[in-house]
Amino acid sequence: MQNFILSKPENKMRLFLNCILLLFFSSLYSQEFAAPELTPLIKIDSLYREDQFYVAITYNTLSNKPSGLKQNKFSGGFSGGFLRDMPINKSRTIAIASGIGLTYTNYNENLAITGTAQSANYTIIEPDVKYSKNKFSHLSFDVPIEFRWRTSTFESHKFWRIYTGVKFSYLLYDKSVFNSENGKIEIKGNNDFNKFQYGAYVSSGYNTINLYLYYGLNPLFQSAFINGETIKMRSLNFGLIFYIL
Repeated sequence: MQNFILSKPENKMRLFLNCILLLFFSSLYSQEFAAPELTPLIKIDSLYREDQFYVAITYNTLSNKPSGLKQNKFSGGFSGGFLRDMPINKSRTIAIASGIGLTYTNYNENLAITGTAQSANYTIIEPDVKYSKNKFSHLSFDVPIEFRWRTSTFESHKFWRIYTGVKFSYLLYDKSVFNSENGKIEIKGNNDFNKFQYGAYVSSGYNTINLYLYYGLNPLFQSAFINGETIKMRSLNFGLIFYIL
């Protein structure tokens, strides 16, 4: 009994040392086999689409003009719409797109349109005639179809692009105004304008702002004459186009 009591402190000391050693080796084991740090994964959308909304601002000129026709002042226009982007390669840098939009064009020139919508007359305004305004304007519904090449990635919306295509347009509204010292002549719904128009275009640039060029492939007028000759004017518009989303 006496020997047991005397050895009791030794047992306590031995137990204490064993606990110290157990904690030490447990700490080493936990450091060696610690769980690896988890890096958050960023999910990449491999089915992303680009440039589905557009807005364009243009300066409008005329080609194939009749003799004596000159443009004056600034002839501006704008368009906007939606295009469904449809990539055709795995990296999604090549695509086709189609959609709908609206275009407003305005032409200031010296071709006076008089008469009525059913029977309009066309003359070049003489230099000695005083007038404050002479122009015609169109509002069209558009169906563009285009081929797209770009350097886009999912991570960045800043990339180079070249888009080219054709645009089919239906004339919704037209108006011509000739305001001279003899009065104001305004014609709406002129039967001589081509209701269906189509043309080729190209846009190119970097990031949001891009250069834009459109050339009409058919005449603006379908049955208009001046001095016995058919008016074969076509639109030639250039400016800036902005792509969004």
